[in-house]
Amino acid sequence: MKNLSLLALLLLGGSLLATGVHRNVRTKTEALFRPGSKGPVGKVQILIDKSSYELHVYDAKGWYASYPVVFGNNSLADKKMEGDRNTPEGNFRIAAKRVHEKWHRFLAIDYPTKESYAKFLQRKQRGEIPAKARIGGAIGIHGTWPREDFVVDHYKNWTEGCISMKRSHVEEIYRFCGVGTPVTIRK
Repeated sequence: MKNLSLLALLLLGGSLLATGVHRNVRTKTEALFRPGSKGPVGKVQILIDKSSYELHVYDAKGWYASYPVVFGNNSLADKKMEGDRNTPEGNFRIAAKRVHEKWHRFLAIDYPTKESYAKFLQRKQRGEIPAKARIGGAIGIHGTWPREDFVVDHYKNWTEGCISMKRSHVEEIYRFCGVGTPVTIRK
């Protein structure tokens, strides 16, 4: 999927920039959509690429959109334990959705999963984290604080391990991502 997403972004992104068929002249911190798209078709999947600071949406036709995002810790490391401010990596699903009083919209992911627990226990056994450490939870995709979308523009990682988007962008994905939507997070 990584090669497909990079190829899709290069091909579609290049053609969009060349033809001007998108919302604005795209900068790294603006959303990019499939040409002529009126919304995703069929089931949706999310791929979050921490190294490129992007959230990609795929639907039945392939790549649909890309949005800029920020995370918790600047190291972009995998979450090891509660309080490390790292964003977890792996395969998840959207477990719940709600309007949030601070972050506009919140799409909770099902972290920790069985795989997350297995990595956590292995790290404890190897002595990478304290024996009394806890795995943590309450990870999701959400907006920024009111009037603070600039943190995304400046790639300022500020969360406790969540994925943060501009408020208008999280509102868009909130509309078409239901409970059960697959979410892959990778570095």
